Amino acid sequence: MSADPPDPDPQLPGLRRFADSLSGRLFALTLGAILLTEFLIFIPSVSGLRTQWLEERVAAARIAALALEAAPMREVSAELSGSLLMKAEVLAVAELEDDMRFQLLAPASQIEGPMRTIDLRGSTMMGRSMAAIFEYFAPEGEILIVSADGSNAARVIEIVVPQAPLKEALAAFAWRVAGLSLIIALVAAALIYAVLDALVVRPMKRVTISVEQFSRDPGSWTRRLSPTTRRDEIGRAQNALSGMERAVADAFRQRAHLAELGSAVAKINHDLRNSLASAQLVSDVLAKSEDPRIMRAAPRLERALERAIDLATATLDYGKAAQRPPKLQSVSLRMVLLESADEALSGVTTIMNTNVPAEFTFQSDPDHLHRIAANLLRNAAEAMTQAESPVRRIDIFLTPGALVFRDTGPGLPETARANLFKPFSGSSRTLGTGLGLVIAHELAAALGGELTLLETGEAGTAFRLALPGLPA
Repeated sequence: MSADPPDPDPQLPGLRRFADSLSGRLFALTLGAILLTEFLIFIPSVSGLRTQWLEERVAAARIAALALEAAPMREVSAELSGSLLMKAEVLAVAELEDDMRFQLLAPASQIEGPMRTIDLRGSTMMGRSMAAIFEYFAPEGEILIVSADGSNAARVIEIVVPQAPLKEALAAFAWRVAGLSLIIALVAAALIYAVLDALVVRPMKRVTISVEQFSRDPGSWTRRLSPTTRRDEIGRAQNALSGMERAVADAFRQRAHLAELGSAVAKINHDLRNSLASAQLVSDVLAKSEDPRIMRAAPRLERALERAIDLATATLDYGKAAQRPPKLQSVSLRMVLLESADEALSGVTTIMNTNVPAEFTFQSDPDHLHRIAANLLRNAAEAMTQAESPVRRIDIFLTPGALVFRDTGPGLPETARANLFKPFSGSSRTLGTGLGLVIAHELAAALGGELTLLETGEAGTAFRLALPGLPA
């Protein structure tokens, strides 16, 4: 027997127990899945923010450049140029046309720092997304030279902006998105966790506890898992486990009953053997009689007592699921059938017919064969008597490779057919134990043959006994 699974350590902190449980893992997986989804949404969002920030600076630079159109010679004072650059939040503005560069708004002072060029013309979504992620890791103090479409198709506007404000805007956006995403993830994870905990985790916990308790004591544990009306996989698993527990518990109870029955049979067997031994002494005295009738009956009586003693001795062997190995010898089949009929049909008004030739012999065990035939004949006679059949006849005839026993009884009920060769289950008679056919079936298997139900109905029942050595 396998060892019971170790119980969770009650000394573990509550958070550790929660993290190791299915509920904790489910919560963590749900939270992680939502945060991953939020991150996948964050990438295009931050890409759009970066592009919008740059385009706003380009648009402001275009508006500032329009002031030059009204100025004479397209020149303004240094004070006005600085004011326009400050309002546009750029450092310088230039235009390119026909490979010529025109400085529209010159920087107020010398621009120093590492330069990086950004071209907004014809950029792809993937390129913008990668560039937005790169902005978070770009070196401090960079100067961005941004190129975009100018006032007409032939012109290209070029602005110079510091990278620090863009990086600060992206960082603030990331913190806002992270906080909001975490709140959404926690709320959604809690809701999903509550639903899945009610629909999955708690039912599985009940199933797990039931399996653990039932595995510790399947015989006496009475708090079996009750069936459920759920039709999903968990409901089917719970119903299957409930049925298995019921079947195993019933099997344990039946095993206990069989053990008690075996103990009772052992006591009866002891007394029965003593009684049979006394009867055998009487038969030995009768065997010395010179009365012709006693001389004819004495051998049959001796064989009957020997079989009864062997049967009493082998009664407990059935409980051990073992039969005496067959002792093969030359057997007259017709003689065995007649002796079986004398024993099984004694005191019963039943006609038996057989087409087995008197000279036919084959290799088999006469005691096993006698017990098989006697059980089949006794069952048939008692069934016909109990049903008060108007015609009580048993026909035994040879067919290719088998012997068929057919009666004129009422037939077997459906419950008896389903449990025909199961101990204490297949009897259709009021006082039957259900062991006769089981013993006959096992004895047939021990002889290398097979006992099967050929047919049953209102016209009667037929059993087929296939045995090696019968004519094909």
